[in-house]
Amino acid sequence: MTPKTFIRAVVTAWVLSGLLGCASAPGRDSRDPFEPFNRGVETFNDALDAAVLKPVATVYRDVTPDPLRTAVGNFFGNLSDVWSTLNTALQLRLEDTTVNAMRLSINTVFGLGGLIDIASEMNLYRSPADFGQTLGYWGVPAGPYLVLPVLGPSTVRDTLGRSIEARGDLVLGLDHVPTRNSLYTLRAVETRANLLRASSVLDEAALDKYSFTREVFLKRRQSAIEAQRDRDED
Repeated sequence: MTPKTFIRAVVTAWVLSGLLGCASAPGRDSRDPFEPFNRGVETFNDALDAAVLKPVATVYRDVTPDPLRTAVGNFFGNLSDVWSTLNTALQLRLEDTTVNAMRLSINTVFGLGGLIDIASEMNLYRSPADFGQTLGYWGVPAGPYLVLPVLGPSTVRDTLGRSIEARGDLVLGLDHVPTRNSLYTLRAVETRANLLRASSVLDEAALDKYSFTREVFLKRRQSAIEAQRDRDED
């Protein structure tokens, strides 16, 4: 999905969810006024996952040697360190910014472009951060819960953050189309493969998968922001 396609899908989802949310029941969770629409999107995502994403990810996990999968994960993790470094800096997390920047430099130069995670062997561990988290850190409210096509759980604030990060995505910014598409697909498959065990547990444990996912997502996002604020106060 290109940045333009992503933004178009987000805007469409936002408009439609607003229309459907106006007709929502008065007793509905106040954080999720668009629940009817969100459940519809989740149904679509589940069908797409069952038909395409999960089977491909399962084959990828089963046939790809562990060292190669580790290298692939390291490579995309190194790319994510670019945004993590920027966002920890925007949150004034100087120590985390320094460590993230050191990780990025060491793994890019000495780790063959990030294929080898030398920094972790040096006890330099990444501090993940994204723009949605940065907005929350500076007081921007999460807004209504949203389920995005393909991308899954989000909020209005996190959707805005994702749309901004998509425009600066190093993979999507490649000019060579075959390379760009191949890397984008590989990243999606690697991400889904890492979630295979978690999704199986969720399918077995949750009586209402939608509500369970919503609660976990919203609590995890809020906890990350509050934990950083607590560290700053200390």
